[in-house]
Amino acid sequence: MTRSVRHFIAGKAVEGRSGRFGDVFNPNTGEVQARVDLASAAEVDAAVRIAVQAQSKWAQVNPQRRARVMFAFKGLLEKHMDELAHLLSSEHGKVLADSRGDIQRGLEVIEFACGIPHLLKGDYTEGAGPGIDVYSMRQPLGVVAGITPFNFPAMIPMWMFGVAIACGNAFILKPSEKDPSVPVRLAELMMEAGLPDGVLNVVHGDKEAVDAILTHPDIKAVSFVGSSDIAHYVYTTGAAHGKRVQAMGGAKNHGVVLPDADMDQVVKDLVGSAFGSAGERCMALPVAVAVGKNTADALIERLLPEIRTLKVGVSTDPDAHYGPVVTAQHRDKIKSYIRLGEEEGADLVVDGREFALQGFENGFFIGPSLFDKVTPQMRSYQEEIFGPVLQIMRAETLDEAAALPSNHQYGNGVAIFTRNGRAAREFASKVNVGMVGVNVPIPVPVAYHSFGGWKRSAFGDTNQHGVEGVKFFTKIKTVTARWPDGDVGDQSFIIPTMR
Repeated sequence: MTRSVRHFIAGKAVEGRSGRFGDVFNPNTGEVQARVDLASAAEVDAAVRIAVQAQSKWAQVNPQRRARVMFAFKGLLEKHMDELAHLLSSEHGKVLADSRGDIQRGLEVIEFACGIPHLLKGDYTEGAGPGIDVYSMRQPLGVVAGITPFNFPAMIPMWMFGVAIACGNAFILKPSEKDPSVPVRLAELMMEAGLPDGVLNVVHGDKEAVDAILTHPDIKAVSFVGSSDIAHYVYTTGAAHGKRVQAMGGAKNHGVVLPDADMDQVVKDLVGSAFGSAGERCMALPVAVAVGKNTADALIERLLPEIRTLKVGVSTDPDAHYGPVVTAQHRDKIKSYIRLGEEEGADLVVDGREFALQGFENGFFIGPSLFDKVTPQMRSYQEEIFGPVLQIMRAETLDEAAALPSNHQYGNGVAIFTRNGRAAREFASKVNVGMVGVNVPIPVPVAYHSFGGWKRSAFGDTNQHGVEGVKFFTKIKTVTARWPDGDVGDQSFIIPTMR
């Protein structure tokens, strides 16, 4: 019997009333394993009303006690790591090691949120004028929302709700309907950690639910991660309705390889970052730019045997390097980009389109593909493929290579591989991209820094998590105070009593 994935509102599972459902597949077999409720605008409104009531009380809980909930939640994440990883892999398709990494990177943001008492401390100036003191405080916005993608169903929700809730907000989470079960389980564990009912609510849905979130007057801020076209829509629609919005979009990350790089390490880094998690990562490295006359040929010579060692398998296979992609539609889209690259004149060195896993022929599998002699004019280069496809480009100089990511429509991440410190320093300073790795292929910042790209990779002025996340989910209030001289008389009516 196909199981049902319900909304999670006011601390319990709530059956949908819209009469609309989405299929949740097992990517390993191609079978439908669950149906997820899709919310109507009225159901989103009901969740928001509950969140409004819960937030007013949660905001009065002091930061130290809010931090204790985060500490307890961290412990529960560690206790349930294997359970969560298997659940995640069963719906997404990524191998268990990647699923554990997904959860771990989210857990690190929860660890950061445990320091919220320090992070919410304001500034104070004594004697800003004669008898005048000035101080500032950070206060929660109220009810905020997160709209998250399928590719990191644990990490990205925790990036958002961990910081937002620690700051005193209530949170409405609209996860991807493709793999919705882990976000619900995270909400259950938050309740077990001591979070009051209604502070974290999970509402499943499609565009109807998204639009209801973006236009609801009681939602003060929206955080989003997804494709750039949808990110732009989320940003413009939310901002038009008076909301604070951060919307992270797509990517086409480049790895610039200089002739002096450690080629053996570069090959391992490229294979892991281009093909790991089936390339379904906005911080994957799908483009390698080889600098110099012989660099590309030397790189491909080393890449080919490494690619041949890759094992594509079911998500529970401990020896598999990556598993299936999330849906049949996405697999077919990746194949269409490979066909497009061929038509555009790129050299298809390795073709993964015909891969099939014995015994799992109906699964959403695709093998690794490698292109050489890709040029900037090709649409297969200009657009995000989001699959296990690595494209090799050739440049004569570092300036020519750096111009490729700098001029691309996306500006999420970039990496440079070299032993030359001066070249790396200059590259990192000048390249027009938001996150840079130096001999680091996937430069995702640690939780106490922040994540965010440039250009069409991000809309809004504030990055995800870290101190930037605290700023996004709070508003600053500044108080200027002066106290009169002299006897103020009976003060008993203003002295608080301890309770």
